[in-house]
Order: sequence, then structure tokens, then C-alpha cells
Amino acid sequence: MRRGAPKLPHAEREMALNLICGQVRGCERCGELATTRKQTVFGVGDASARLCFMGEAPGADEDAQGEPFVGRSGQLLNKIIEACTLRRQDVYILNTLKCRPPGNRNPLPTETANCREYLDRQLDIIQPEFICCLGLVAAQALLNTETTMSRLRKRFFEYRGCRVLCTYHPAYLLRNPAAKKDVWEDMQLLMGEMGLVLPGK
Repeated sequence: MRRGAPKLPHAEREMALNLICGQVRGCERCGELATTRKQTVFGVGDASARLCFMGEAPGADEDAQGEPFVGRSGQLLNKIIEACTLRRQDVYILNTLKCRPPGNRNPLPTETANCREYLDRQLDIIQPEFICCLGLVAAQALLNTETTMSRLRKRFFEYRGCRVLCTYHPAYLLRNPAAKKDVWEDMQLLMGEMGLVLPGK
């Protein structure tokens, strides 16, 4: 994404995203993923969103429905978005990979590399001001780093003209509810940078 590049009109963004979605649907770059997936999971939300939430890969529910973050993690993400005074349709939600890895294993480096073109093209079209990486896998993949989440949190990075904030994945919060406090702190930081006033602030 080039800083200052002209933004496409909303309708043209939707058309461009639909075109890439069709290409993803027929993608067979990762042989194992192409043969084990039920369907690809491209992304959902506002093609002109200021904020993108980015996870690592689809799970079983997402593979079945063809939409990112629709299972238990997705329900929790919806609550986080609503707590930020936003709606799911106000943001754009996507994953590093567009196919479910068997058994929900972590994406392999080759799989992440194979899918990177689609991810970058999505972001180039949407041109969000902010990206929130959900979980270490997504954060390390986007930022090309091996830094731990504890060092990635509470600060902004830049990626192709976007400001990037990293926080814990909703699935982690389901296993470790005490970390919800940390994610809320991250969301307060993010919303503050976006100029949005949260309840109780």
C-alpha cells in the first residue's frame, strides 16, 4: 500500500475484492489445504473500513460457513467490537490464510507465503488506517517478526501505510479469561488513536 495513493470509490473497492475472492476460491497453491478445505474464507465487512481485524486462519466453523470469526471466537470478537462502540459491519475482518489448516494447526511458513499476495491485495484495496492483529501468529506474519506478544502489545507499528496494533486472539481469551483486561486496554489505546470515545472514558 502506498501512502497517499488515491483511494478507489466504495463500489469499485467491493468489485475489486470480489474479483480477488473469486481467484482465492480457485486457489490450489497449498495442495494439502486445497484438498482438505470445505471452502475458502476470504473476508467480510466494509470495503472502506478504517479498521481491519486480522486473525491467523479459518477454523472449523469458518470453513463450514465461509466467513471469518463466526464460531465462539467470533462471538467474542463481536462483543469486543461492540464494546468499542462499533458494529461488525463497520470494520473488515480477515485472516492471514484463506483456508483452514487441518486440525486447526498453525499455518506453515510456505502457506503464509502463498497466501500473502491475496492478503496484501485485500489491504491495498481497503486501505484501512488501522490493522488490529489478533494473536501472535497473525502479528508475526504481518510484521515479519519473531517478537513475542508481550513485546508487541501496547505500541503501534507501521505496515504499508497502516498503523498496526497487536493483541491476544479471542480464542486465547476463551482459555485465559484474565487476559480480557489486557485486550480491553489495547482496544482503549486503539480507539483513542482512532479518535473514538469509549464508555467510561
